Amino acid sequence: MSVGRGRLPGGDRGAHVRGAARRASELAATVPENDRELLVRAAWPHDVGYAEPLRDSGFHPLDGARSLERDGWPRRLVGLVAHHSGASLVAGVLGLEDELARYPREDGPVADALTHADRTTGPTGRRVSVPDRLAEVLRRHGPGSPNALAHPVRAPRLLAIADRVERRLTRLEAVPATGKPGPDHW
Repeated sequence: MSVGRGRLPGGDRGAHVRGAARRASELAATVPENDRELLVRAAWPHDVGYAEPLRDSGFHPLDGARSLERDGWPRRLVGLVAHHSGASLVAGVLGLEDELARYPREDGPVADALTHADRTTGPTGRRVSVPDRLAEVLRRHGPGSPNALAHPVRAPRLLAIADRVERRLTRLEAVPATGKPGPDHW
């Protein structure tokens, strides 16, 4: 199963996807070892729904999840793509919450790390702060957009996710030389 040529966006969107996948690799240590590959695999197609041939609803997390599901990708990965970066809140504004709810929504280290990888990677693939990325999304989509309408609820959630991931990273730095985390590591 591959995303396939022509499915991953080019230009800035492609640079963003490559940067987000690179960032997911950096964040992989914040998730349980058996989920690290899943995190990185989910980062690559997280924005595949922007590809013109896949557009159906016009909401890229949903369109991407539909495409990945049709292509036989693992259900858990499809759910991560469907719900990345607070997608359920934007889906609510669009009236697509029931369609998005068909896909499993995961809360925890993997979903957090995928969202953080996306939210800390700018449009050109460069690392950015979460507040800067949120501001960029609002500028790009405009003040009356579904992203802007969801922003008052979505932004605090995305900032809380960033805080959780950053705390996990900090705890990793404090792991003793044995490499064995303490009981409150995750």
